[in-house]
This record gives sequence, C-alpha cells and structure tokens, in this order.
Amino acid sequence: MQSYIDVKYVNIISPYLQQFKKKGDFLWNFRCPYCGDSQKSRTKARGFIYRKKNDLFYKCHNCGVGTTLGNLIEHLDSKTHKDYIMERYKSGIQTVTKKPEFNFNEPIFNKSSKGKEVDRRSESIVEELKPISELHHEHPARIFVEQRRLPRGSYRDLFLCPRFYEHTNRLIPNKFPSLDGDHPRLLIPFRDEEGEVFAYQGRAFGKEQPKYITIKLQDRDKIFGLDRVVKKEPIYVVEGPLDSLFLDNCIAVGGADFDRPLSIEGSLISNGELTVVFDNEPRNKEICKLIEKTINTGRKVCLWPESMEHKDINDMILGGYTKEEIQEIIRENTFQTPLAQMRFATWRKINA
Repeated sequence: MQSYIDVKYVNIISPYLQQFKKKGDFLWNFRCPYCGDSQKSRTKARGFIYRKKNDLFYKCHNCGVGTTLGNLIEHLDSKTHKDYIMERYKSGIQTVTKKPEFNFNEPIFNKSSKGKEVDRRSESIVEELKPISELHHEHPARIFVEQRRLPRGSYRDLFLCPRFYEHTNRLIPNKFPSLDGDHPRLLIPFRDEEGEVFAYQGRAFGKEQPKYITIKLQDRDKIFGLDRVVKKEPIYVVEGPLDSLFLDNCIAVGGADFDRPLSIEGSLISNGELTVVFDNEPRNKEICKLIEKTINTGRKVCLWPESMEHKDINDMILGGYTKEEIQEIIRENTFQTPLAQMRFATWRKINA
C-alpha cells in the first residue's frame, strides 16, 4: 500500500517536472525543480527519485539537494502535499520526515545521456560527503570558504571530506598505502560536460603538504569547469579551480599545461577564443617560461600591470577588488602575438 501511494503521487507531480522519465523500478529522472538544473542545456536532467528500503527519496546531482518524497511534493504544490499526507495517514503509514543520510551507491548508470561510458565510481565520489552549503556557519570548513570570499553559489559543489586518504582509497584501492596523517580537505569535483565527476582535488585547510592533491578517475586532462563553460563565448583559463569561480566563463587547467590543445564537447577551441590568465608572479622563472611558451602558441595572455600587487585572483578579491574590476583589468592587459611578445619582453624587464 505504501509503495502504491508513493508511486501514485510521483505520477501526480510528474506534470510539474521537466524531462520527466521513468528509468526503472522505483527510479525516475527529471530536471531539478530546486536549482533549475543545467543553465546551458535544457536536455540535461540530474534529479532522481529513488527507493531506499521502503521509502522514496529525492536527490539532485547538480545542486546536491537531498530530501524525502514528501518534501519534494510540498516544494512543488502544497495542496497535493496535504492530500499525500492525508492518504498516507488514512492508510496507517507513518510519514517520513527525517532527512536521509546519503551513504548509498545507487543509482549507478553505465552510460551518460550521450551514450559514452561513465566511470561507475563517479556517482559515489561526493554522495557520502556534505556540501559546504549544508554546514553550520560556525563549522571550520565553512568559515575557511567564507573567509576566502568564494562565491556563495559555489558552496553546493564544494565538499567537506573528513578523511581524504581513506575516502580516496575506497574509490581507488591502495592509492594511499598508509593512512597515517590522514586529515580533512576541501574536495573540489572536476565535472565533464555532462556533469559527471572524472577527477577531484583535495585542498588542504591548514599547512598540510602538498596543499593540493588531484585524483584522476579517468585518463583525461584535469580541466575544471567543463560543466559550466559556454563554448561559444570567450573563455578565461586560469590555473586554480577556486580562482576560476570568480570569473565569468572560466576554466582551470588544474596543473595541466596551458599550451596544450583544448577541446570542449569534442570540439577544439581556437586560440582566439581563449585568454590565459597566469598568477601575478613575474619573478617566478617557471611562470615566466610558461607565459613565453603560451605566447608562442598564439594564445592570448594577460600580463598584469606593474601596479597590481596581489598574487592571484582570490588574493585580489580579498584585497578589495570586485569581479567586474578584475575582468576589466584582464581585458585591458590582454595581448596576443606579435604584440604579446613585445609586451612580455618589456614586462619581464620592468619586473626583473
């Protein structure tokens, strides 16, 4: 009786849900009614109703919202929710109100919506973790993120990983042979164009070394932000994932080479559509070599003005610059060869 009533009300609310499809027994998929799902593609659907034990729950793999079927119904239509509660009450079924703990591994699919193979581990990377958006304001991890003034919209896809080594070893056995010194890290998922996690980075909260640890689940370039970038618009390229959150239409190479060919959604991106924004470290010989190498490929680069004292974009935000001011400075100081070569020679002499 309980399953019958729940399924009945899933069907009742289905007209409210975009791209609604039944994927299997007690499994339905649709666009998330909380976050609106992908803003770039109207066909992407990352919300799921699924059964766990004897109850139905809802989970969005875009914004991270997880709740009961009853709460989902209430979010969509209060009158339908009252009918649902009354029908369950009449049947003697206790209404589920407790938020479930998402420490499960289903649903797991073999292929994405475009038919490509998906690493089965990608579904479980963040499901056991709590997003920063759900942490109490006094939690040290949330304080860390807020002190760095990261955009609040990013909190739902940044996660607290209490034991980074142990968590990674569950995905890749013996990746860390020893768990000695295991510690919490900020987990930053790298998602592909479909929203699937193919890698992730652990950022230390304190002085733990290395500061960044990047784990790959698939053999592909470690590019952060593929799920957010709009290919047809100018693209910024930075090194750090957190820095990329401050700029419009920005990706991060996450330690990969800036001069390598870059493809998004299977299409090679031309040099004219990319602006590479290096950290502002003119006395760093390695960065200077990378800048020169990138200029020689024909890509546009930002050469920060001498007046800029901050090292990276996050430092600029902390120093009082707004996103709009930073993007304007980048536009005014972006060059492409041959002008970039001449400007770089002058820039290097000034900062020598």
